[in-house]
Amino acid sequence: MTIASAFDPTQTMDRLEAAVLGKGMQVFARIDHAAGAAAVGLDLRPTAVLVFGNARGGTPLMAAHQTAGIDLPLKVLVWQDADGKTWVSYNEPSWIARRHGGGAETNGVVAAMIAALEAVTRDATALS
Repeated sequence: MTIASAFDPTQTMDRLEAAVLGKGMQVFARIDHAAGAAAVGLDLRPTAVLVFGNARGGTPLMAAHQTAGIDLPLKVLVWQDADGKTWVSYNEPSWIARRHGGGAETNGVVAAMIAALEAVTRDATALS
């Protein structure tokens, strides 16, 4: 999934982190790929990843399909294109579940993950 943000990359990431924390989830890492590139003398437009989750959300999916642990916790990428537009991208939870063989037994968990991702990305990207 990729959606446009009404804010610049830093504001979008800050808003995303605040939304995640506001929903009671834990932030595990905030990875600034552009800073990493700059540290070795390379240029990269703003590109950062927020890694976050909630054991109550991810554990049931991993308990059903342990390989889902490679895709969890959830990650959201905030990036800026060549025209200066900010975008937010993430792997859709139903895709993650299908990738690891998830079926009807994980539908409730996946639905909750989808709702959480939609809520935090909306809070991070929308003006209202």
